[in-house]
Amino acid sequence: MSESLKIAVLVKEVPDTYGDRHLDLETGLADRGASDAVLDEIGGRAVEVAVSYAEANEGTEVVAVTMGPESATKALREALAIGADSAVHVSDEALAGADLGLTAEVLAAAVERLDVDLVLAGNQSTDGLGGVLPAMLAELLGRPHATNLDAIEIAGDGITGTRASDFGAMTLSTPLPAVASITDRLPDARFPSFKGNSAAKKKPLETLTAADLGVAPENPEAPRSILISVAARPPREGGVKITDEGDGGAKIAEFLDQNRLIGEAS
Repeated sequence: MSESLKIAVLVKEVPDTYGDRHLDLETGLADRGASDAVLDEIGGRAVEVAVSYAEANEGTEVVAVTMGPESATKALREALAIGADSAVHVSDEALAGADLGLTAEVLAAAVERLDVDLVLAGNQSTDGLGGVLPAMLAELLGRPHATNLDAIEIAGDGITGTRASDFGAMTLSTPLPAVASITDRLPDARFPSFKGNSAAKKKPLETLTAADLGVAPENPEAPRSILISVAARPPREGGVKITDEGDGGAKIAEFLDQNRLIGEAS
């Protein structure tokens, strides 16, 4: 049996993937009021990985961590209902619209404070799709990382996993403490039971600000990143229709050539 660990799982509140999602064209930020807010599915999968390990290894502690508005408490409560033991919520109006650099700095400070063996996250959130936060977090923490894992095995002294590549499946392993991220090939999170929802209300949930973590929020006079422009996605237009009058093949070849979809044979 593997040794017990302390695992921090990064979760996030996101606009419902199956609902309408819009950008605020003035700020360039997601319009959070355009659809229901939910626990990001990939974060739920990461919680499931950690909780499944904890169930098989007595003494393991799972802490759900998020940075987000006050409403993100709901996502944390869901993570607690799935089986996390406690939660940490970094909520600060000064962090609204934080870029990936600032977000990574805040989460790194929160994780450092928890003194965990493993930081587990999804490979990318469904709203931002940055895909780099786990690696940025590992850099700030000075820990090795194994990202984009399609399968993961956690042990008391390290983790092993597989990642898809252009040349097949790649096996990765690293000692702990470490940072790891998973893909949607891992199982869905279990549906919280009535017992789990009831227990979640009694589990500890700590709320912190940027000042509590010793992190300076965005300075309006010297922002870390600048939004240059933002525009609504143009509506879809109908595709090109080709009528076959005996020369359909030639027309298709001409279309592909004009759009640089085929090249000269070598």
